Parts: sequence; structure tokens; C-alpha cells
Amino acid sequence: MNNDKKAEKCPMELAMELISRKWVIQILRDMFFGKKRFNEFKDGKPNLSNKVLSNCLKEMEENGLISRNSNENNQNIEYILTDKGKKLNKVIYELAMFTLTTDLGNDFYDDETKIELENIFKNTLINN
Repeated sequence: MNNDKKAEKCPMELAMELISRKWVIQILRDMFFGKKRFNEFKDGKPNLSNKVLSNCLKEMEENGLISRNSNENNQNIEYILTDKGKKLNKVIYELAMFTLTTDLGNDFYDDETKIELENIFKNTLINN
């Protein structure tokens, strides 16, 4: 690999481009919390349209983060994290911990809620 290509993008920038697209991190979080179906991903996201969610899931599949599984009638579609997608569990955990353990989360969470969320994320993401 020539040095010009190395200087173009750093590994962190490439990873952030992958997960910083709108809704991707929320869908990944939902999947780590056990959600697998289209309508489950829409729950609690009133601004997420069917078209945008469909495009996002398709893009995540194309990027190798998830796979789409369905029965022969193309019903009961489930989205499953791939090995590549599963590797993001610690990244998502660390992002959550950064927010919960710094002043970044102070405007959104009281101390009790922060502790509760820390435990939820630790139990779900680190033990996943």
C-alpha cells in the first residue's frame, strides 16, 4: 500500500463513516438488545419512515453488518448481526459509557438513571 492511500483515511474515520449514518447506531443498539424485525426497529422512532428504515437496513446488509433471513414465502423476515456487526458491541458500549460517565449526559440523565443505563449496557453489550 502506498503512503498516499494511508494518509487519505485513518481506520477510525472509516469505522465512523460506517456507523455514523442516520439510524445505523440505533438499529445496531436495538439488535444487541434482541430486536430482529422491521417493526421492532420502528418502535420508539416516530421520525423513522418505512422507506428510510428499509434503505438503512439494505445499506447495513450491503456493508456486511447484518444479514436478512426469511422463510421461503418471504414472510417472517428477521435481520441478524453478522460477525462483522457483532464486533461493534464494544464500540457501542464505549460510546454509551463515554456519554454516561462524562458531563455529556448530564442534561439528559440523572445519576440514578446513568447507573441503571450503565448496568443495562454492560450486561447487554459486554456479555453479548
